[in-house]
Amino acid sequence: MAVEIPKALYSGKIRQTRLGTGPKSVTIGGETSYPFHLFEGEMPNPPKIAMEVWDTPPVDWAEAALEPFKGVTDDPVAWAKKCISDYGAEIVCLQLVSTDPNGLNRGADEAAAVVKKVADAIDVPLIVWGTANHDKDTEVLRKVAEVCQGKNLIIAPVEEGDHKKIGASAIGYRHTVAASTPIDINLCKQLNILLGNLGVPDDLLVMDPTVSGIGYGIEYCYSVMERIRMAGLTQQDEKLQFPIICNISKETWKTKEAKIAEAEDPKMGDARRRGILLEAMSAMCLLVAGANVLVMRHPEAIKLVREMIAELTAK
Repeated sequence: MAVEIPKALYSGKIRQTRLGTGPKSVTIGGETSYPFHLFEGEMPNPPKIAMEVWDTPPVDWAEAALEPFKGVTDDPVAWAKKCISDYGAEIVCLQLVSTDPNGLNRGADEAAAVVKKVADAIDVPLIVWGTANHDKDTEVLRKVAEVCQGKNLIIAPVEEGDHKKIGASAIGYRHTVAASTPIDINLCKQLNILLGNLGVPDDLLVMDPTVSGIGYGIEYCYSVMERIRMAGLTQQDEKLQFPIICNISKETWKTKEAKIAEAEDPKMGDARRRGILLEAMSAMCLLVAGANVLVMRHPEAIKLVREMIAELTAK
């Protein structure tokens, strides 16, 4: 007697979004089932990984995270090119750390000039990530959108407190918006509605639910992302059918578990291996929860996750 495996019925579909321009643009989304449930539906565009680049030399990174990028961390253009040429980055995420008002507080014109140099130097999609300070991000990201018109950047984070001004600039200069909310399904849906009312096209919108690493509340993040995917795929909630982007690298590598040296706490084991595995495991949790784009840091962690994606999407 044949065994018939029960399958879930899906009434929704995740929208497809094209990131970047030209032959190396990337399409994400399009799923018709839960993540990697290829026995129930389709996943036409496997999840992608964006490699992280900072616009200023990092001062507090773990040695393991710095080592692969020695010699280029003082030059965002060289850093981005290394990510592409040496590590096969399909997307680059430029973190505008220097614009933080509590840090270097770099001005909008200077920051936008750096973004323009990076955008002109690479041929893969570029994510530009601000500091989540509403006033400063509004000033900086609007300028970035202007000077990079036609590049179809992914502008992040766009939050409720600044969505009108940044969203309007993204519409005017044709960039993709990453709608960022504290990990809450209702707030996520509300911001998507607000951006839609503002005029952001559905094909230029992705969701950033905000996430954390293993040991720092990833269970809650996973649960909320899971509910977002359930609402979009089985409850026909069109406002939750957008691709998801997760900025996991900073959340993982800022933790004490990723930074503490083995000499300080021998029972923690090898610091390099520990940090890489923390990032890779955190990333895999988010992929299974529904992430379409992961912002990651260490090439070896990225390699591990790429191998898992390939295995899970093989037919």
